[in-house]
Amino acid sequence: MHRRFISVLLFALIVSGAASFLVYRFILAHVQSGPAKAVSKSRLVVAAHDLQSGALIREADLQSADWSGSIPSQALKDPQEIIGRGVVSTIYEGEPILNGRLAPKGAGAGLATLIPVGKRAVALKVNEVVGLAGFVVPGMRVDVLIAGNPGLQTANQNTWSRTILQNIEVLSAGQKIERRVDGKPEDAEVVNLLVTPEQAEILNLASSEAKVQLVLRNPLDTQEDKTQGVSLASLFGVAATALPTHPAPVAQHAAAAKPQPKPAKEPKLETVEVFSGTKRSEQRLDH
Repeated sequence: MHRRFISVLLFALIVSGAASFLVYRFILAHVQSGPAKAVSKSRLVVAAHDLQSGALIREADLQSADWSGSIPSQALKDPQEIIGRGVVSTIYEGEPILNGRLAPKGAGAGLATLIPVGKRAVALKVNEVVGLAGFVVPGMRVDVLIAGNPGLQTANQNTWSRTILQNIEVLSAGQKIERRVDGKPEDAEVVNLLVTPEQAEILNLASSEAKVQLVLRNPLDTQEDKTQGVSLASLFGVAATALPTHPAPVAQHAAAAKPQPKPAKEPKLETVEVFSGTKRSEQRLDH
């Protein structure tokens, strides 16, 4: 009985192994003999070489190439839609030409194409110290400090230093508008900062009436800190009143200084009783 059970078990294992082997060979043969899935390819216009920011695209800057896979939504296929437009952001060799990386038609090339709508580019003359020894290059973020005399007729009549603008993007350094990725310093006599119209007014007044210094910051650090400024007197241990953060308008100062007219004094009234026979009446007399 025991031998018979072992014989049946061995026979079942042999049959199941053979069946599994046949199924495996059948599936493998079906997969290998099946038609290869065709990979869809398209023709796209790509950059023939690296195109830096501000460059004007010419026909020699483009080439046609096969592109497999999904096509970017903003990819341009017609070279005539690309030629003559300025590059807003660097396009690398072999990369498809996207509409969002180009300036609008007719906008030309150069620095103006890099200025977003609602922003302004303000030129600031710098030297080796102000320009941080050449490390202020396009794409960097800086703070703007000023040092000078506020001109207030108070105890604050001494030199102050204060941060007036924070997290400002450097649009260009000298005549270069392409962004540097190697971090190497490059001397420049003029830097263009990307600011709002209100910040442009502040920077224009600061550069003409005070000494300006740029402070380099980490591009990932976008937080703006509130500072009170520091005076020259405080560096020598002399107490100085802090500068007003929001000075009142001149009209308010004039209204506060103008003497207000005194209200007219109300006359004092007294009541007098008058008797005429049996009749009684009252009369009020003014003093």
